[in-house]
Amino acid sequence: MKLFTIIYLNLILCTTLFAQNTPPKPYGAIPSKRQLAWHNVELYGLIHFTPTTFEDKEWGYGDADPEMFNPTSFNAEQIVLAAKAGGLRAIILVAKHHDGFALWPTKTTPYNISKSPYKNGKADVVKEFETAARKHGLKFGVYCSPWDRNNPYYGTEKYLAIYQEQLRELYTNYGPLFMSWHDGANGGDGYYGGAREKRSIDNTTYYDWNNTWKITRKLQPTANIFSDVGLDVRWVGNENGTAAETSWATFTPMPPQGKNVAVPGQANYPESPSGIRNGKFWMPAECDVPLRKGWFYHPNEKPKTPEQLFDLYIKSVGRGAGLDLGLAPDKRGLLHEDDVNALNKFGSTLAKTFSNNLASRATIVASNTRGSQFKTSYLKDNHKSTYWATADGVKNATISLNFKIPITFDIISLQEYIPLGQRIEQYNIEALIEGKWQQIAKGESIGAKRLIKLEQLISTQSIRINITKCPVAITLSEIGLFLLR
Repeated sequence: MKLFTIIYLNLILCTTLFAQNTPPKPYGAIPSKRQLAWHNVELYGLIHFTPTTFEDKEWGYGDADPEMFNPTSFNAEQIVLAAKAGGLRAIILVAKHHDGFALWPTKTTPYNISKSPYKNGKADVVKEFETAARKHGLKFGVYCSPWDRNNPYYGTEKYLAIYQEQLRELYTNYGPLFMSWHDGANGGDGYYGGAREKRSIDNTTYYDWNNTWKITRKLQPTANIFSDVGLDVRWVGNENGTAAETSWATFTPMPPQGKNVAVPGQANYPESPSGIRNGKFWMPAECDVPLRKGWFYHPNEKPKTPEQLFDLYIKSVGRGAGLDLGLAPDKRGLLHEDDVNALNKFGSTLAKTFSNNLASRATIVASNTRGSQFKTSYLKDNHKSTYWATADGVKNATISLNFKIPITFDIISLQEYIPLGQRIEQYNIEALIEGKWQQIAKGESIGAKRLIKLEQLISTQSIRINITKCPVAITLSEIGLFLLR
């Protein structure tokens, strides 16, 4: 009888220990491997450089002479290096904008770089950007506009095959892509081979997105598809570069009122900035914004200041989204010196600020820990693959950070372990100031990354992070405390 009791108790103990060291079950929609890779990029650029640059327009009509495209000093490396100095980890090239001019020697249309005097018609600007990006450690992506204001077949049944073949060329000849970028521009006035007329299409069916995106999945399985409605990354719904204060990575694309299909150009924009809690799909937001006022270079515009860029970073990347910064080469084929300086200072601020995590000095204790595989030391190890978690059924907890000497900070960073979903729904943060606990921040969503820029400096030796609402066991991957420099 005693032997049976011992065996029974050991079995219970082993079962308990196993449960404590088993990961929590995923919650809701979770990211794919390619989406996790996209989250790691955080900050990237979208480059606009076509004959429209030389026309000083925002949207080309499609009638510009290819002879116009003749930059005197084009240097893809100068642009890529400026982007890298700004903290960007990838670039997306607009390989064809709405004007229809292709920056590679495509076989699908004569309106392409081979008709330009640049390099005597032997150029491939897509290849130059791809080569420069990979040389300097940046990921590469492409955008090929579905609307083509030059093509005589646009609006007819012949055009879809042309557009799909352009995608195949881009997917086949320029290495692995981290993104295939799409927008909702869907017809209107154009040159259209000399017709000079307005052409309207039914954007719910014309581009046959389901089959068009099958080409992406087949030829570029690592490429995240971006559009108003995903499939992998959604548009945030504005071009201000900001997500909502409460921001969910889950989303359910729905058609606008009066429509029955959700496609690029027709999406439920009211929910796009915030996402949808418990949405059907993991579909995080991209916040796109030009470095200058316009997406193309205009000599009368100035770039945003480093301070403005940092604020955008906090309100995009710091809300679980990605920041896509528009870069516009000038007529020389270079980023203007003002743009380069702004990017340099912004990148320097990012590097100096986030290189010193004050939380790494803390002794961290939690009110509950799932087991030895999920210990609190993982909260300061700078590895997204490790995380602290609570036991099943423990849906609120307090994490205490204590320091031997006072620290001073004004930025708080929190990161969930998103491979298991976005779980936390409410939290607050307190600091021990002059012997009293004072709330210094609160919020709802955390997700991939939450950056909280405080209005004033906080000096303290003790901090408490209180997770007050979570539908399941809590996970948290990283805690950061930083001083803006």
